[in-house]
Amino acid sequence: MSSPDPQVRAARNQSTSSARPGARGPVVAVTGAASGVGALLTARLAASDEVRQVVAIDERRGGCEAAEWQILDVRDPAIAEKLRGADVVVHLALDLDLETDAAARTAYNVRGTQTVLTAAAAAGVHRVVLCTSAMVYGALPDNELPLSEDAELRATAEATGVGDLLEIERLARRAPRAHPGLNVTVVRPAVLVGGMDTALTRYFESPRLLVVAGSRPAWQFCHVDDLCSALEYAVLEKADGELAVGCDGWLEQEEVEELSGIRRMELPSAVALGAAARLHRIGLTPSPAGDLAYTMYPWVVSGSRLHDAGWRPKHTNEEVLAELLEEVSGRHTVAGRRLGRKDATAAGAAGATVALLGAAAVVRRARKARRRI
Repeated sequence: MSSPDPQVRAARNQSTSSARPGARGPVVAVTGAASGVGALLTARLAASDEVRQVVAIDERRGGCEAAEWQILDVRDPAIAEKLRGADVVVHLALDLDLETDAAARTAYNVRGTQTVLTAAAAAGVHRVVLCTSAMVYGALPDNELPLSEDAELRATAEATGVGDLLEIERLARRAPRAHPGLNVTVVRPAVLVGGMDTALTRYFESPRLLVVAGSRPAWQFCHVDDLCSALEYAVLEKADGELAVGCDGWLEQEEVEELSGIRRMELPSAVALGAAARLHRIGLTPSPAGDLAYTMYPWVVSGSRLHDAGWRPKHTNEEVLAELLEEVSGRHTVAGRRLGRKDATAAGAAGATVALLGAAAVVRRARKARRRI
């Protein structure tokens, strides 16, 4: 998964304790263990008396001293040898960085997942836990509120990284048939917050919240700590299958605006989507137009399977939004790329909103010019 900011990562990478001597439970391998969610989960599992040993796999060594580190690329077939003796593998080595070349990102994410699933089966691992996103359900105007875990996956590949996540979901469904005895659990978090940098967290870096006319946004967040506790449930087989995770309930757009103190800027759908598509096509913004759908329509999940297993989030949507706003305070982006305050002020606004408003202004000027002719 995407890496948290360095200060957040440094604060959270420290393992509070090592696995207790004689601890019983599974041997767990975690890929992508040196940073991001992988680092947080590695430390959490290493401190648990329900986990016997943690094998941390990444291309560099992370900060958890209690884990056994294996340094390699998850696409390397040699990973099968590193997984021998593991009971569970949690695969978190994903690249969802907005700035990564899309083709390279897909090659890494899909091939890495394929390799891990095949290697886990060859090594005798009995469970693999994958982490995608609730975005795979799609953001659509007719979505139920909330969506159940077994709702149809109706997303398309038009948003950042979602095509990769859909392919990972397909691999997850195929793996038990291709490798009898291998169980696969998929965890799908809502908007992930806690040092994360995504198109959806950047939405809150703008001085105005872009609202597409006629849309019906519904915001549900997932704190990274709650995601880690849900992943731990999957590791310990307290819940399995497809698991959606997030804060209880959701916030309407009006509630988000009231809580954040950020005013809205409303644009017609044709202007917003058309401008976003053109700006992405010419390389001015890293976010494709498909990202806008997730700020327009609901994709809230119930999390009923985790709730039935006894899991509860420790954070509310209000609390997570407040943390997100604190994290992005002082950040300014133009065309999806961050600038200093002076440059952002000169540009007129921040984030993808600036590009869309600029495009809308061009459209309005062109229309006025035509009327004068």
